[in-house]
Amino acid sequence: MAENAGGAVALRDLREDDLPTMFEIQLDDTARYLAAFIDDKTALDRDAYVRKFQKILADDAIVTKVVEIGGEIVGSAAAFPIEGDTEVTYWIRKDWWGRGVATAALAGLLEEVTVRPVYGRVAEDNLASVRVLERNGFVLIGSEESFASARRATITELIYKRS
Repeated sequence: MAENAGGAVALRDLREDDLPTMFEIQLDDTARYLAAFIDDKTALDRDAYVRKFQKILADDAIVTKVVEIGGEIVGSAAAFPIEGDTEVTYWIRKDWWGRGVATAALAGLLEEVTVRPVYGRVAEDNLASVRVLERNGFVLIGSEESFASARRATITELIYKRS
């Protein structure tokens, strides 16, 4: 996996005992705003979050990875089926932003998830996430107006594809 300022970015399967740490990581207000499309029902409720991810972990169609640097959990990356397509998502702890961690994590995920095409969606103003997708070979194929629960508003969502 890629090297960055903190060392090697490694991926491993997400386990149930990782969920408290993952919950804490996603509590950051700025990150939730940029992610835009989060589940309001679980984002701030630890028990609901854990229940949601227990179901995700039990679904063999979803690939969910923890992103680690030096054995420390710094985020997650996942691929999931939706309406016949496969989409990717990633979430990196804010103190690791700007160091290539998301780019490396997505690259690692794409080594394991080999189905193509694969899609990524991002809020139009989340320029860092746009760069992560583009650095991993995704190309912009369209956009749509979607309700972003984290912003309580309809925003432009960019749709990316990697063939």
